[in-house]
Amino acid sequence: MSLGEVLARPLIELVERLGWRLDILTPVPASLARKKRRGYNQASMLALPLALGCGIRYQPRSLVKIKDTPTQVGLTVTQRRDNVREAFQARRLYVEGKSVLVVDDVTTSGATMLACAEALLGAGAQQVYGLTLARAVQENVV
Repeated sequence: MSLGEVLARPLIELVERLGWRLDILTPVPASLARKKRRGYNQASMLALPLALGCGIRYQPRSLVKIKDTPTQVGLTVTQRRDNVREAFQARRLYVEGKSVLVVDDVTTSGATMLACAEALLGAGAQQVYGLTLARAVQENVV
């Protein structure tokens, strides 16, 4: 059993309790450069077992990161939003008229999730939900 499967267990229970009507589940995509450096996308490693456990269609191609952004570490909320603004593109073919769950490993300010939601809604998604495994606390946020 992978770490992603273990970490997805409580998220599966949460999604089932929330009763969201979801058509597809997609991870927050990493840029090609970042994925190449790491060798994996941690959001995908969490999203796939979550989708399988909830019986939701896994569609990793729904979102694409089109801008290679610097790390968000150390940035203020405003800087984070500016950093990821228009960094993602949604593919209308997969999301139009759909209820989409976006999964990431950690959220701090919500800027990445917001940028993903804006891209999905702009491509015709009917509803967008976001879910992360953990919430980081950022001190001295402006």
